[in-house]
Amino acid sequence: MDRPLLLFVTGKLAEPSLRRTLAALAPAAGFEYSIAVLPITVASLATMPWVARHLQVAPGVQKVILPGLCQGDLAAVETVAGVKAERGPNDLLDLPEYFSVASENRKDYGAFDIEILAEINHAPRLTLSQLLSEARRLQASGADVIDLGCSPGSIWHDIGAAVRALRSEGIRVSVDSFEPAEIGPAAESGAELVLSVNGSNLAAASDWGCEVVAVPDDIATLGGLDGTVENLSARGVPFRIDPIIEPIGFGFAASLGRYLEARRRYPSAEMMMGIGNLTELTDVDSAGINVILLAFCQELGIRSVLTTEVINWSRSSVRESDLARRLVHFACTRQILPKHLEPRLHLLRDAKLRSHGNSDLDDLAARIRDKNFRLFAENGSLHVMNDSMHLTGTDAFALFDEMARRQSIDPSHAFYLGYEMAKAVTALTLHKNYVQDQALDWGYLTVAEQSHRHKMPDVEDRSETAE
Repeated sequence: MDRPLLLFVTGKLAEPSLRRTLAALAPAAGFEYSIAVLPITVASLATMPWVARHLQVAPGVQKVILPGLCQGDLAAVETVAGVKAERGPNDLLDLPEYFSVASENRKDYGAFDIEILAEINHAPRLTLSQLLSEARRLQASGADVIDLGCSPGSIWHDIGAAVRALRSEGIRVSVDSFEPAEIGPAAESGAELVLSVNGSNLAAASDWGCEVVAVPDDIATLGGLDGTVENLSARGVPFRIDPIIEPIGFGFAASLGRYLEARRRYPSAEMMMGIGNLTELTDVDSAGINVILLAFCQELGIRSVLTTEVINWSRSSVRESDLARRLVHFACTRQILPKHLEPRLHLLRDAKLRSHGNSDLDDLAARIRDKNFRLFAENGSLHVMNDSMHLTGTDAFALFDEMARRQSIDPSHAFYLGYEMAKAVTALTLHKNYVQDQALDWGYLTVAEQSHRHKMPDVEDRSETAE
Protein backbone atom coordinates (compact mmCIF):
# COMPACT_ATOMS: atom_id res chain seq x y z
CA MET A 1 0.00 0.00 0.00
CA ASP A 2 1.35 3.46 -0.96
CA ARG A 3 2.26 5.72 1.93
CA PRO A 4 0.56 9.14 1.79
CA LEU A 5 2.72 12.19 1.20
CA LEU A 6 2.09 14.91 3.79
CA LEU A 7 3.36 18.47 3.63
CA PHE A 8 4.26 19.97 7.01
CA VAL A 9 4.34 23.76 7.25
CA THR A 10 6.74 25.42 9.67
CA GLY A 11 8.77 28.54 10.35
CA LYS A 12 12.51 28.99 10.40
CA LEU A 13 13.10 28.47 14.10
CA ALA A 14 11.18 25.19 14.33
CA GLU A 15 12.52 23.65 11.12
CA PRO A 16 15.44 21.62 12.60
CA SER A 17 13.30 20.23 15.42
CA LEU A 18 10.49 19.35 13.01
CA ARG A 19 12.91 17.52 10.70
CA ARG A 20 14.27 15.45 13.58
CA THR A 21 10.77 14.61 14.81
CA LEU A 22 9.46 13.58 11.38
CA ALA A 23 12.54 11.51 10.55
CA ALA A 24 11.73 9.26 13.51
CA LEU A 25 7.94 9.46 13.27
CA ALA A 26 7.18 8.98 9.55
CA PRO A 27 8.38 5.36 9.18
CA ALA A 28 6.46 4.28 12.28
CA ALA A 29 3.28 6.22 11.45
CA GLY A 30 3.28 5.13 7.79
CA PHE A 31 3.60 8.32 5.77
CA GLU A 32 6.08 10.15 3.57
CA TYR A 33 6.66 13.84 4.16
CA SER A 34 8.04 17.09 2.85
CA ILE A 35 8.50 20.34 4.73
CA ALA A 36 7.56 23.87 3.66
CA VAL A 37 9.59 26.47 5.52
CA LEU A 38 7.81 29.81 5.39
CA PRO A 39 9.70 33.14 5.35
CA ILE A 40 8.83 33.82 8.97
CA THR A 41 10.53 33.03 12.25
CA VAL A 42 7.55 31.40 13.96
CA ALA A 43 4.89 29.91 11.66
CA SER A 44 2.20 29.81 14.35
CA LEU A 45 2.14 33.63 14.23
CA ALA A 46 0.98 33.54 10.61
CA THR A 47 -2.63 33.81 9.48
CA MET A 48 -4.12 31.44 6.91
CA PRO A 49 -4.31 34.06 4.12
CA TRP A 50 -0.63 34.90 4.66
CA VAL A 51 0.31 31.20 4.63
CA ALA A 52 -1.67 30.73 1.41
CA ARG A 53 0.24 33.54 -0.30
CA HIS A 54 3.63 32.07 0.61
CA LEU A 55 2.94 28.33 0.34
CA GLN A 56 4.10 26.21 -2.57
CA VAL A 57 2.73 22.69 -2.81
CA ALA A 58 4.50 20.11 -4.96
CA PRO A 59 2.58 17.53 -7.02
CA GLY A 60 1.72 14.36 -5.12
CA VAL A 61 1.06 15.98 -1.74
CA GLN A 62 -2.14 14.56 -0.29
CA LYS A 63 -2.56 16.69 2.81
CA VAL A 64 -1.11 19.87 4.35
CA ILE A 65 -0.42 19.85 8.10
CA LEU A 66 -0.28 23.32 9.64
CA PRO A 67 0.86 24.38 13.14
CA GLY A 68 -2.04 24.11 15.54
CA LEU A 69 -1.87 27.77 16.54
CA CYS A 70 -2.19 29.15 13.02
CA GLN A 71 -5.29 31.34 12.94
CA GLY A 72 -7.99 31.63 10.29
CA ASP A 73 -10.06 29.59 7.85
CA LEU A 74 -8.31 26.52 6.44
CA ALA A 75 -10.14 27.05 3.15
CA ALA A 76 -7.64 29.75 2.16
CA VAL A 77 -4.81 27.22 2.24
CA GLU A 78 -6.87 24.40 0.72
CA THR A 79 -7.76 26.57 -2.27
CA VAL A 80 -4.11 27.20 -3.05
CA ALA A 81 -2.91 23.71 -2.17
CA GLY A 82 -5.69 21.85 -3.97
CA VAL A 83 -5.76 19.28 -1.15
CA LYS A 84 -7.16 19.03 2.35
CA ALA A 85 -5.42 21.01 5.10
CA GLU A 86 -5.63 20.48 8.84
CA ARG A 87 -4.15 21.90 11.98
CA GLY A 88 -1.73 19.64 13.80
CA PRO A 89 -0.96 19.91 17.50
CA ASN A 90 0.02 23.22 19.06
CA ASP A 91 3.47 21.84 19.87
CA LEU A 92 5.39 19.84 17.26
CA LEU A 93 6.68 17.58 20.05
CA ASP A 94 3.11 16.25 20.23
CA LEU A 95 3.19 15.02 16.62
CA PRO A 96 3.96 11.40 17.64
CA GLU A 97 0.82 11.32 19.77
CA TYR A 98 -1.15 13.13 17.07
CA PHE A 99 -0.35 10.33 14.59
CA SER A 100 -0.38 7.48 17.07
CA VAL A 101 -2.84 4.60 17.26
CA ALA A 102 -4.24 6.18 20.41
CA SER A 103 -6.83 8.00 18.31
CA GLU A 104 -7.91 4.68 16.80
CA ASN A 105 -8.13 3.15 20.27
CA ARG A 106 -10.60 5.88 21.21
CA LYS A 107 -12.92 5.22 18.28
CA ASP A 108 -16.53 5.33 19.50
CA TYR A 109 -15.32 6.52 22.90
CA GLY A 110 -17.87 8.26 25.10
CA ALA A 111 -20.71 5.79 25.62
CA PHE A 112 -21.88 5.08 29.17
CA ASP A 113 -24.60 3.20 31.03
CA ILE A 114 -24.33 4.66 34.54
CA GLU A 115 -26.85 7.34 35.51
CA ILE A 116 -25.74 10.31 37.62
CA LEU A 117 -28.04 11.71 40.30
CA ALA A 118 -26.78 15.07 41.55
CA GLU A 119 -28.12 16.06 44.94
CA ILE A 120 -28.95 19.62 45.90
CA ASN A 121 -28.39 19.52 49.64
CA HIS A 122 -30.82 21.34 51.93
CA ALA A 123 -33.01 22.15 48.97
CA PRO A 124 -35.83 23.58 51.17
CA ARG A 125 -33.52 26.45 52.17
CA LEU A 126 -33.23 27.70 48.58
CA THR A 127 -35.56 30.01 46.73
CA LEU A 128 -37.18 28.61 43.62
CA SER A 129 -34.88 30.74 41.48
CA GLN A 130 -31.79 29.47 43.30
CA LEU A 131 -33.03 25.89 43.01
CA LEU A 132 -33.56 26.18 39.26
CA SER A 133 -30.17 27.82 38.75
CA GLU A 134 -28.34 25.09 40.65
CA ALA A 135 -30.27 22.34 38.86
CA ARG A 136 -29.36 23.81 35.48
CA ARG A 137 -25.70 24.03 36.49
CA LEU A 138 -25.60 20.40 37.63
CA GLN A 139 -27.42 19.25 34.51
CA ALA A 140 -24.90 21.09 32.34
CA SER A 141 -22.09 19.30 34.21
CA GLY A 142 -23.53 15.91 33.28
CA ALA A 143 -26.25 15.10 35.81
CA ASP A 144 -29.12 12.99 34.48
CA VAL A 145 -31.39 13.45 37.51
CA ILE A 146 -31.54 16.26 40.06
CA ASP A 147 -32.05 14.94 43.58
CA LEU A 148 -33.79 17.24 46.04
CA GLY A 149 -32.18 16.74 49.42
CA CYS A 150 -34.72 17.39 52.14
CA SER A 151 -33.95 18.42 55.73
CA PRO A 152 -34.50 15.61 58.27
CA GLY A 153 -36.80 16.53 61.13
CA SER A 154 -38.94 18.96 59.17
CA ILE A 155 -41.49 18.85 56.36
CA TRP A 156 -40.93 20.76 53.10
CA HIS A 157 -44.45 21.86 52.34
CA ASP A 158 -43.52 23.52 49.03
CA ILE A 159 -41.77 20.48 47.58
CA GLY A 160 -44.54 19.93 45.02
CA ALA A 161 -44.06 23.40 43.55
CA ALA A 162 -40.31 22.88 43.39
CA VAL A 163 -40.68 19.58 41.56
CA ARG A 164 -43.18 21.05 39.11
CA ALA A 165 -40.85 23.96 38.35
CA LEU A 166 -37.99 21.60 37.58
CA ARG A 167 -40.14 19.27 35.54
CA SER A 168 -41.48 22.22 33.52
CA GLU A 169 -37.91 22.71 32.23
CA GLY A 170 -37.55 19.05 31.33
CA ILE A 171 -35.37 18.26 34.35
CA ARG A 172 -35.75 14.79 35.82
CA VAL A 173 -36.22 14.80 39.59
CA SER A 174 -35.72 12.48 42.54
CA VAL A 175 -36.47 13.24 46.16
CA ASP A 176 -34.19 12.34 49.09
CA SER A 177 -36.46 11.82 52.07
CA PHE A 178 -37.90 9.09 54.29
CA GLU A 179 -40.93 11.23 55.13
CA PRO A 180 -44.14 10.21 53.30
CA ALA A 181 -45.58 13.70 53.82
CA GLU A 182 -42.83 15.06 51.57
CA ILE A 183 -42.52 12.13 49.22
CA GLY A 184 -46.22 12.00 48.30
CA PRO A 185 -46.52 15.57 46.95
CA ALA A 186 -43.16 15.25 45.20
CA ALA A 187 -44.22 12.06 43.43
CA GLU A 188 -47.59 13.56 42.47
CA SER A 189 -45.74 16.51 40.94
CA GLY A 190 -43.44 14.39 38.79
CA ALA A 191 -40.57 13.05 40.90
CA GLU A 192 -39.56 9.71 39.39
CA LEU A 193 -37.44 8.24 42.19
CA VAL A 194 -37.55 8.19 46.00
CA LEU A 195 -34.43 7.94 48.15
CA SER A 196 -35.03 5.89 50.24
CA VAL A 197 -37.30 3.09 51.44
CA ASN A 198 -36.80 0.65 54.33
CA GLY A 199 -39.00 -0.75 57.07
CA SER A 200 -39.81 2.74 58.36
CA ASN A 201 -41.79 3.91 55.31
CA LEU A 202 -42.25 0.74 53.28
CA ALA A 203 -46.01 0.65 53.76
CA ALA A 204 -46.49 3.88 51.79
CA ALA A 205 -44.24 2.97 48.85
CA SER A 206 -46.98 1.61 46.63
CA ASP A 207 -48.94 4.87 46.96
CA TRP A 208 -46.32 6.99 45.23
CA GLY A 209 -46.42 5.43 41.75
CA CYS A 210 -42.68 5.78 41.16
CA GLU A 211 -39.43 3.90 41.59
CA VAL A 212 -37.77 3.74 45.01
CA VAL A 213 -34.34 2.99 46.42
CA ALA A 214 -34.37 0.05 48.83
CA VAL A 215 -31.87 0.36 51.70
CA PRO A 216 -31.19 -1.88 54.72
CA ASP A 217 -32.68 -1.19 58.14
CA ASP A 218 -29.35 -2.27 59.62
CA ILE A 219 -26.59 -1.17 57.28
CA ALA A 220 -23.80 -3.25 58.84
CA THR A 221 -25.64 -6.56 58.36
CA LEU A 222 -27.96 -5.71 55.45
CA GLY A 223 -30.68 -6.46 57.96
CA GLY A 224 -34.19 -5.83 56.67
CA LEU A 225 -33.12 -5.50 53.04
CA ASP A 226 -34.42 -8.90 51.97
CA GLY A 227 -37.83 -8.20 53.51
CA THR A 228 -38.05 -4.79 51.85
CA VAL A 229 -37.10 -6.22 48.45
CA GLU A 230 -39.65 -9.04 48.79
CA ASN A 231 -42.38 -6.61 49.81
CA LEU A 232 -41.70 -4.21 46.96
CA SER A 233 -41.52 -7.05 44.45
CA ALA A 234 -44.81 -8.49 45.63
CA ARG A 235 -46.57 -5.15 45.25
CA GLY A 236 -45.04 -4.38 41.87
CA VAL A 237 -43.11 -1.32 43.05
CA PRO A 238 -40.02 -0.75 40.88
CA PHE A 239 -36.84 -0.40 42.93
CA ARG A 240 -33.07 -0.26 42.94
CA ILE A 241 -30.90 -1.43 45.84
CA ASP A 242 -28.34 0.67 47.72
CA PRO A 243 -26.45 -1.22 50.47
CA ILE A 244 -24.91 2.18 51.50
CA ILE A 245 -21.20 2.89 51.19
CA GLU A 246 -19.49 3.89 54.44
CA PRO A 247 -16.73 6.50 54.91
CA ILE A 248 -13.11 5.48 55.40
CA GLY A 249 -12.53 4.50 59.00
CA PHE A 250 -16.19 3.67 59.52
CA GLY A 251 -16.48 0.43 57.60
CA PHE A 252 -15.54 1.42 54.05
CA ALA A 253 -14.02 -1.95 53.06
CA ALA A 254 -16.86 -3.91 54.62
CA SER A 255 -19.43 -1.75 52.85
CA LEU A 256 -17.88 -2.57 49.47
CA GLY A 257 -18.27 -6.20 50.45
CA ARG A 258 -21.96 -5.61 51.08
CA TYR A 259 -22.40 -4.37 47.50
CA LEU A 260 -20.81 -7.61 46.32
CA GLU A 261 -23.13 -9.58 48.59
CA ALA A 262 -26.20 -7.69 47.41
CA ARG A 263 -25.25 -8.40 43.80
CA ARG A 264 -24.81 -12.08 44.68
CA ARG A 265 -28.28 -12.20 46.24
CA TYR A 266 -29.93 -10.17 43.49
CA PRO A 267 -27.98 -10.79 40.28
CA SER A 268 -30.42 -8.93 38.03
CA ALA A 269 -31.59 -6.13 40.33
CA GLU A 270 -30.89 -2.48 39.61
CA MET A 271 -28.46 -0.97 42.11
CA MET A 272 -27.24 2.45 43.18
CA MET A 273 -24.26 3.82 45.12
CA GLY A 274 -24.06 7.10 46.99
CA ILE A 275 -20.49 8.03 46.09
CA GLY A 276 -20.72 11.36 47.90
CA ASN A 277 -20.12 9.46 51.16
CA LEU A 278 -16.50 9.10 50.02
CA THR A 279 -15.84 12.27 48.03
CA GLU A 280 -17.35 14.62 50.62
CA LEU A 281 -15.78 12.87 53.60
CA THR A 282 -12.23 12.19 52.39
CA ASP A 283 -9.46 14.78 52.55
CA VAL A 284 -8.36 14.52 48.92
CA ASP A 285 -9.32 15.93 45.54
CA SER A 286 -12.36 14.03 44.38
CA ALA A 287 -11.50 13.08 40.77
CA GLY A 288 -9.50 9.96 41.58
CA ILE A 289 -12.08 8.71 44.08
CA ASN A 290 -14.85 9.19 41.56
CA VAL A 291 -12.98 7.19 38.90
CA ILE A 292 -12.35 4.28 41.27
CA LEU A 293 -15.93 4.17 42.56
CA LEU A 294 -17.39 4.43 39.05
CA ALA A 295 -15.09 1.58 38.02
CA PHE A 296 -16.41 -0.56 40.88
CA CYS A 297 -19.95 0.27 39.82
CA GLN A 298 -19.25 -0.52 36.16
CA GLU A 299 -17.79 -3.94 36.94
CA LEU A 300 -20.58 -4.83 39.37
CA GLY A 301 -23.43 -3.61 37.20
CA ILE A 302 -24.40 -0.71 39.49
CA ARG A 303 -26.12 1.56 37.04
CA SER A 304 -26.71 4.72 39.06
CA VAL A 305 -24.66 6.87 41.42
CA LEU A 306 -25.64 9.70 43.73
CA THR A 307 -23.14 12.50 44.21
CA THR A 308 -22.97 15.91 45.82
CA GLU A 309 -20.86 19.05 45.41
CA VAL A 310 -20.90 20.59 48.88
CA ILE A 311 -17.34 20.65 50.14
CA ASN A 312 -14.85 22.63 48.09
CA TRP A 313 -12.58 19.74 47.08
CA SER A 314 -15.51 17.91 45.51
CA ARG A 315 -17.22 20.89 43.90
CA SER A 316 -16.78 19.38 40.42
CA SER A 317 -17.79 15.80 41.25
CA VAL A 318 -20.62 15.69 38.72
CA ARG A 319 -18.33 16.58 35.84
CA GLU A 320 -15.69 14.14 37.10
CA SER A 321 -18.28 11.39 37.37
CA ASP A 322 -19.50 12.12 33.85
CA LEU A 323 -15.97 11.74 32.47
CA ALA A 324 -15.27 8.73 34.70
CA ARG A 325 -18.36 6.79 33.60
CA ARG A 326 -17.27 7.10 29.96
CA LEU A 327 -13.73 6.01 30.77
CA VAL A 328 -14.72 2.93 32.79
CA HIS A 329 -17.43 1.90 30.33
CA PHE A 330 -14.93 1.97 27.46
CA ALA A 331 -12.30 0.10 29.47
CA CYS A 332 -14.70 -2.61 30.66
CA THR A 333 -16.56 -3.15 27.39
CA ARG A 334 -13.37 -3.13 25.29
CA GLN A 335 -11.30 -5.04 27.87
CA ILE A 336 -8.47 -2.51 27.69
CA LEU A 337 -6.72 -0.58 30.42
CA PRO A 338 -8.25 2.80 31.30
CA LYS A 339 -5.04 4.51 30.25
CA HIS A 340 -4.28 7.12 27.59
CA LEU A 341 -8.01 7.47 26.99
CA GLU A 342 -9.28 10.43 29.02
CA PRO A 343 -6.75 13.28 29.25
CA ARG A 344 -9.42 15.57 30.70
CA LEU A 345 -9.04 13.71 34.02
CA HIS A 346 -5.34 14.54 34.27
CA LEU A 347 -5.62 17.61 36.47
CA LEU A 348 -2.55 17.97 38.68
CA ARG A 349 0.11 16.51 36.38
CA ASP A 350 0.28 16.05 32.64
CA ALA A 351 0.17 12.56 31.19
CA LYS A 352 3.53 12.92 29.49
CA LEU A 353 6.32 15.48 29.76
CA ARG A 354 7.76 16.88 26.55
CA SER A 355 11.42 17.79 26.40
CA HIS A 356 13.38 19.59 23.70
CA GLY A 357 16.66 18.75 25.40
CA ASN A 358 19.56 21.09 26.13
CA SER A 359 21.22 20.65 22.73
CA ASP A 360 18.04 21.57 20.84
CA LEU A 361 17.49 24.58 23.07
CA ASP A 362 21.08 25.69 22.53
CA ASP A 363 20.61 25.31 18.79
CA LEU A 364 17.37 27.28 18.89
CA ALA A 365 18.98 30.07 20.92
CA ALA A 366 21.84 30.33 18.43
CA ARG A 367 19.41 30.94 15.55
CA ILE A 368 17.22 33.64 17.13
CA ARG A 369 17.68 37.02 15.44
CA ASP A 370 15.26 39.23 17.38
CA LYS A 371 14.92 40.60 20.90
CA ASN A 372 11.66 38.80 21.77
CA PHE A 373 12.14 36.48 24.73
CA ARG A 374 11.39 32.77 24.36
CA LEU A 375 10.70 30.90 27.58
CA PHE A 376 11.00 27.16 28.20
CA ALA A 377 10.66 25.05 31.33
CA GLU A 378 11.91 21.49 31.39
CA ASN A 379 14.10 19.07 33.33
CA GLY A 380 13.87 21.23 36.44
CA SER A 381 15.17 24.45 34.84
CA LEU A 382 13.88 27.64 33.30
CA HIS A 383 15.35 28.76 29.97
CA VAL A 384 15.14 32.32 28.67
CA MET A 385 16.58 33.26 25.28
CA ASN A 386 16.64 35.90 22.58
CA ASP A 387 19.20 37.19 20.11
CA SER A 388 21.60 38.30 22.83
CA MET A 389 21.24 35.80 25.67
CA HIS A 390 20.43 32.27 26.69
CA LEU A 391 19.93 32.11 30.44
CA THR A 392 19.21 28.99 32.47
CA GLY A 393 18.28 28.68 36.12
CA THR A 394 15.71 27.73 38.73
CA ASP A 395 15.09 31.14 40.32
CA ALA A 396 12.77 33.27 38.20
CA PHE A 397 13.68 36.44 40.13
CA ALA A 398 17.40 35.93 39.54
CA LEU A 399 16.79 35.26 35.85
CA PHE A 400 14.68 38.37 35.46
CA ASP A 401 17.33 40.51 37.20
CA GLU A 402 19.90 39.26 34.71
CA MET A 403 17.53 39.81 31.77
CA ALA A 404 16.90 43.38 32.89
CA ARG A 405 20.60 43.99 33.40
CA ARG A 406 21.34 42.97 29.82
CA GLN A 407 18.32 44.51 28.09
CA SER A 408 15.91 47.31 28.85
CA ILE A 409 12.43 45.89 29.58
CA ASP A 410 9.40 48.19 29.70
CA PRO A 411 6.77 47.71 32.46
CA SER A 412 4.12 46.03 30.30
CA HIS A 413 6.66 43.56 28.93
CA ALA A 414 7.97 42.96 32.46
CA PHE A 415 4.42 42.15 33.60
CA TYR A 416 4.00 39.72 30.71
CA LEU A 417 7.32 38.01 31.44
CA GLY A 418 6.50 37.74 35.14
CA TYR A 419 3.16 36.14 34.33
CA GLU A 420 4.74 33.65 31.95
CA MET A 421 7.57 32.82 34.34
CA ALA A 422 5.08 32.18 37.14
CA LYS A 423 3.33 29.68 34.86
CA ALA A 424 6.68 28.11 33.99
CA VAL A 425 7.64 27.70 37.66
CA THR A 426 4.23 26.17 38.38
CA ALA A 427 4.80 23.72 35.53
CA LEU A 428 8.20 22.72 36.90
CA THR A 429 6.78 22.33 40.42
CA LEU A 430 3.90 20.08 39.33
CA HIS A 431 5.69 18.29 36.47
CA LYS A 432 3.49 19.82 33.80
CA ASN A 433 4.31 20.99 30.30
CA TYR A 434 4.85 24.69 29.78
CA VAL A 435 4.36 26.37 26.41
CA GLN A 436 4.76 30.11 26.21
CA ASP A 437 1.51 32.02 25.60
CA GLN A 438 -0.60 28.95 26.32
CA ALA A 439 -2.60 28.01 29.40
CA LEU A 440 -1.24 25.21 31.54
CA ASP A 441 -3.24 22.05 30.97
CA TRP A 442 -5.55 21.40 33.92
CA GLY A 443 -7.62 18.76 32.15
CA TYR A 444 -11.31 19.59 31.96
CA LEU A 445 -10.66 22.57 34.24
CA THR A 446 -8.39 24.28 31.69
CA VAL A 447 -9.35 27.84 30.83
CA ALA A 448 -7.88 28.99 27.53
CA GLU A 449 -5.80 32.14 27.68
CA GLN A 450 -6.06 35.06 25.32
CA SER A 451 -2.92 35.13 23.22
CA HIS A 452 -0.55 38.05 23.64
CA ARG A 453 0.53 37.73 20.02
CA HIS A 454 -1.89 40.47 18.98
CA LYS A 455 0.42 42.96 20.70
CA MET A 456 3.29 42.04 18.38
CA PRO A 457 3.95 43.75 15.01
CA ASP A 458 1.91 42.52 12.07
CA VAL A 459 3.06 39.13 10.82
CA GLU A 460 3.59 40.41 7.30
CA ASP A 461 5.79 43.26 8.54
CA ARG A 462 8.19 40.83 10.20
CA SER A 463 8.04 37.95 7.76
CA GLU A 464 9.99 39.40 4.85
CA THR A 465 12.94 40.39 7.04
CA ALA A 466 12.99 37.23 9.18
CA GLU A 467 16.17 35.25 8.89
